[in-house]
Amino acid sequence: MAAELYPASAHTDLAAAAAASSSSSSSSPAPAAASPPPAKRPGVPPPPHNLNNNHHVEPAHWQAFHPTLRERNALMFNNELMADVRFVVGPVGASRTVPAHKVGSRDGRRGRRRRSDAGRGRGRRGPGRRRRPAPGSPGRRAGLEPVTRPRRPGPGPPRRPAAPGIRESPAVPTANPPPSQYVLAVGSSVFYAMFYGDLAEVGSEIHIPDVEPAAFLVLLKYLYSDEIELEADTVLATLYAAKKYIVPALAKACVDFLETSLEAKNACVLLSQSRLFEEPELTRRCWEVIDAQAEMALASEGFREIDRQTLEIILAREALNAKEAVVFEAVLGWAEAECGRRGLAASPANKRKVLGGALYLVRIPTMTLEEFANGAAQSDVLTLEETRGVFLWYTAANKPELDFPLAKRKGPAPQRCHRFQSSAYRGNQWRYRGRCDSIQFAVDRRIFVAGLGLYGSSSGRARYGVRIELKRLGVPLAQNLTEFVSDGSSNTFAVWFEHPVQVEQDTFYNVSAILDGNELSYFGQEGMTEVQCGKVTFQFQCSSDSTNGTGVQGGQIPELIFYA
Repeated sequence: MAAELYPASAHTDLAAAAAASSSSSSSSPAPAAASPPPAKRPGVPPPPHNLNNNHHVEPAHWQAFHPTLRERNALMFNNELMADVRFVVGPVGASRTVPAHKVGSRDGRRGRRRRSDAGRGRGRRGPGRRRRPAPGSPGRRAGLEPVTRPRRPGPGPPRRPAAPGIRESPAVPTANPPPSQYVLAVGSSVFYAMFYGDLAEVGSEIHIPDVEPAAFLVLLKYLYSDEIELEADTVLATLYAAKKYIVPALAKACVDFLETSLEAKNACVLLSQSRLFEEPELTRRCWEVIDAQAEMALASEGFREIDRQTLEIILAREALNAKEAVVFEAVLGWAEAECGRRGLAASPANKRKVLGGALYLVRIPTMTLEEFANGAAQSDVLTLEETRGVFLWYTAANKPELDFPLAKRKGPAPQRCHRFQSSAYRGNQWRYRGRCDSIQFAVDRRIFVAGLGLYGSSSGRARYGVRIELKRLGVPLAQNLTEFVSDGSSNTFAVWFEHPVQVEQDTFYNVSAILDGNELSYFGQEGMTEVQCGKVTFQFQCSSDSTNGTGVQGGQIPELIFYA
């Protein structure tokens, strides 16, 4: 974080320091003759003062060096100078104190009233004054206390009439507090209620145990300066703080940050949080990643951290692009983590207990017999009767009824972007001698590249070995060594990466294929630089990696296979 928390034991308030100095001076014997203060040299400014908690030194006349209101407000962020409220943020034992600037009392004269109350004595109450309710009374819910209400008509000094055209309201102060004091109230309706509402805080210290200190600092910095500094480790906590204090602009910035950092390893956690915070757009983006990269998402540590309800929603998902054996292993991993959270031993019986009905959302009969025999059947999570029933379902003519779903997941529908308008073959093309066919592409929205469509032999059935690779800025993102068999037609033949690869918008990626085969193949011609495929627009350009003749106008790699 750019800003440090103000330590509870440190005080840099200049006025407090001056008061302490005068107090110690009064307690010591007075000198016989006071020496006159040294004369100030003309043109020499006063010494600098450490104004804030980031150890940044500002001149004494710091206002002159910050010409705009935003700059001066920003300087007050996390600053003891003129602070009239302190937030104790975080749980007991790990809390931190943060200074801030709230508002005056309802009539804008809280300081004057306190001084006059002290002069009259603590036991007296003026007309219209109310005692503070005792702890535990209905008026002190959640640590909030009633503030002094406006005086009722009756004996007492006359009230000053409101300015013409201004209607007085009990919930609105009748005098404007100075700008440095209303920054929190004008930035958040929750802070306004805390300082002005019927249950407003009257103390100078407010405890907030459910917000992380680092996230609270991000919130305050935005309210003071309109600056937003988000980090991956604290963005979820910041989103919670923004929602709690109803600061929608900061909440939107958090959601945008999460969407740009969304990937398979954090998609399940963000799905859980997006449901909690009721962010449907973030939820939709999470499903895009989870559906396309399901095996990577389920194998992530984040999947083990989700709540039970989110687990069941994911397991019921029809569009998961994952083998059921991978799904079952991920479920066992979640159950092990849940046992740890509940303080249970990670035994098969306890795993089954914490899973409950979620176990029956795994489509075990859709595994291959080998996958079931080597995995789920030996996990000891299934009962003997369930294991026997699944084996009979695989092999018996009269299949037993099972409690597990029988239909395979459909998975996301792959789409194909075809960049050539026609194909052809000649007697000496397209030949492969271990050279690279490559092309660059960019898209206007996030997609997941699953594989390539390639041309095969132009002279009958043939087998090709192929190495495919996807790179960004020269860095390999995915590669696969595989083979395919062509049938002599001009059709394209799919080759797949091990996992779909997330491709971001407005960035060029390089995709390549190195084929090994003796037969000549078809090749594309009349290539297009821009292709519209569904809601996605592709742009193509030549790649310097291409050494076998492939380019925008013609060659190999006629198709990109993707999910969107």
